[in-house]
Amino acid sequence: MRRWLSRCEQDTVAVGREIGAAAAPSGVVLLAGDLGTGKTVLVRGVAEALGIDPAEIQSPSFTLMRSHRGKGGSLLHVDLYRLEPDDVPELGLEEALHGGGVTVVEWGQKLPFAVPGAIRLWLRRGRGEREREIREVGTL
Repeated sequence: MRRWLSRCEQDTVAVGREIGAAAAPSGVVLLAGDLGTGKTVLVRGVAEALGIDPAEIQSPSFTLMRSHRGKGGSLLHVDLYRLEPDDVPELGLEEALHGGGVTVVEWGQKLPFAVPGAIRLWLRRGRGEREREIREVGTL
């Protein structure tokens, strides 16, 4: 399993670019971690890997899902923070995960179903104020 140490926002974006390249053209990335650990920042890197302007990426905490299209493919950015696992099936997300493009799900541990082949990352604060540890894990 891969592990990265991010000392700044640019490091986290760089990890996102690497993950985006690995997930393209039609993979799923599940992110977990506490508030403020850099999940949305990492998605900006995934967007860059797909040719999407990273400035377009904002947390979809209230809209739940946002779609983006770039030269290198499409991105569906999902945020399950406000939902309980029992609420997720109403989104139709299970079908969307197989619709092509890259899908990134923040708070992926709330998915009530398995996603075979997904890249699963756990983000957590490191020792320093800006330091983050990003680990690929088998399950969230």
